[in-house]
Amino acid sequence: MDPRALHRFRKNRGALIGAGIVVFLVVFALLAPLVFGQDPLTSDFVHGQSPLAMPMPPSAYHLLGTDGLYRDELARLAHGARLSLEIGFAASAISLVIGALVGIVAGYSEGRAWALGPLRITLDDLLMRFVDIGLSFPFLLLVMAIGAALDRTTVGTILLVLGLTGWLGTARVVRAKTIQIRDLDYILASRALGQRTWVILVRHILPNVAGILIIVGTISIAQMILAESVLSYLNLGVAPPTATWGRMLLEGQSGYMAAPWLLVAPGAAILLAVLGFNLLGEGMRDALDPKEP
Repeated sequence: MDPRALHRFRKNRGALIGAGIVVFLVVFALLAPLVFGQDPLTSDFVHGQSPLAMPMPPSAYHLLGTDGLYRDELARLAHGARLSLEIGFAASAISLVIGALVGIVAGYSEGRAWALGPLRITLDDLLMRFVDIGLSFPFLLLVMAIGAALDRTTVGTILLVLGLTGWLGTARVVRAKTIQIRDLDYILASRALGQRTWVILVRHILPNVAGILIIVGTISIAQMILAESVLSYLNLGVAPPTATWGRMLLEGQSGYMAAPWLLVAPGAAILLAVLGFNLLGEGMRDALDPKEP
């Protein structure tokens, strides 16, 4: 990273808070199951239920209490964090690759048309009209519709659903950036020297849009985590007994009066994850923006 951008990032309090939240979530997802050693799928009938056969509140045995099946809430929260982060990072990576490819190709070919009878069509027009159609559907609504159409959802199918539907906005942003830089002098010189188009795209265009991709990808992780939680809450996500934040909310809402921690814990985790990645993405945008002093 450019030292000036790194300096701007360090001066941004929101960015530092977001980075701290993200680091905390990653460490929690990786180390909490090892440190606390509880099984998220095992019911504890000795220390996990009250004398009235209700879930136990937070205690020394179960720091965040137990759920309706007397399973450790902290262990389920940690495993849910691991799953949410895996899906968030992987689905964002898929959407970034597709969005970058479509955006760079569309932006570089913008304005270069070929005749089709009385019509003049560009590759940019074809790609962007498809993007416009996809963006006309709200992202979460589109994801829920596809999730409902699947008979059985696994981590792999959720990754594909989120990744293959989340690239549309990325493509539009990358296209706009590509149009800005494709007519710079060194790009024109490369074309004049006879460099192949794919070489120009890979060696010259892609490095210049990398900053935009990092920013969009960071914010996209928050969207993917939220989308996965919505799918799980609507019973369209990974099948039980796998622990997910959205399913924990779904399972906890029936007994929230007697056991409010069943809603507070996963709700706070989702809020922290979305807030952290959004703050981090906004901070990286401010740091990498060359217009900033």
